[in-house]
Amino acid sequence: MVTDYKILNEEANHLAERLFGDNIEKRASFASRLMDICSRASDKDFLLIHNPGGWGVTKTEDLLQWERSIVEGVSATMANLGYKCSSMQYFRSNHGWQAEIGDLREQTRFFRNKARIMAAELEFVTRHLDNLRVVMIGVSQGAAFSNAVAQNLNGLNRVFSIELGTPFIYKSRRFITERTLALDSNGLMPDAVMDWNVSTIIKTYLGAPVRWMKFRLQGKRVKFTYCVNVPGHDYNWDYPEVQSKIETFLNINFGNKGNTEETEK
Repeated sequence: MVTDYKILNEEANHLAERLFGDNIEKRASFASRLMDICSRASDKDFLLIHNPGGWGVTKTEDLLQWERSIVEGVSATMANLGYKCSSMQYFRSNHGWQAEIGDLREQTRFFRNKARIMAAELEFVTRHLDNLRVVMIGVSQGAAFSNAVAQNLNGLNRVFSIELGTPFIYKSRRFITERTLALDSNGLMPDAVMDWNVSTIIKTYLGAPVRWMKFRLQGKRVKFTYCVNVPGHDYNWDYPEVQSKIETFLNINFGNKGNTEETEK
């Protein structure tokens, strides 16, 4: 548990200066974020971090139902195991087409700079909260980002990653350890994004505007991304293989808190 917040704040600002140099606004935002995370997670067993798919800016309430179900399923499983958790989302970009275009370079470089920044954040938090463990939850591009972050952690053994539907373009750069659960199929059908089924992906994107317009004509305001439903690229918690593999991963790595405490005694 963090006790000396003055020292913590000084170290947070020092790290922010090292990462962002003369950018006062980014330094202040980063240091404030570190202090907030440490405060919220100081008495918790786990920090659960959701890295959203797509551009990484979608809030929980606006997520596709299946992506939200994964986050909720992991949280519920950890609670059933007896652990106290603090949950948060990590937004790796800003809203708007200009921010998204500017983020293309990061995506093509396997999130080099942004993964390094998040890794520094996790190293800071786990260094100051001795008993805290971290579970990243990422889908699609969020899964690839989680993997990039893990590769920047230099083997930090208190950070785990659940990665669902990593796009094909990142597969060759992915590195999997015993602390990684990577699902490339939902157990019901092949993931066209993972398998790089180009014809299926193109058909899906060409049909998306038609589906979107149909909703609009019915008076339903639906986000365009909700109309891009690539076959197999959904990992709903209710799918037996998805749920069982995630629950098994969490049980093997952490087990029931009560049983763990008895073993330690």
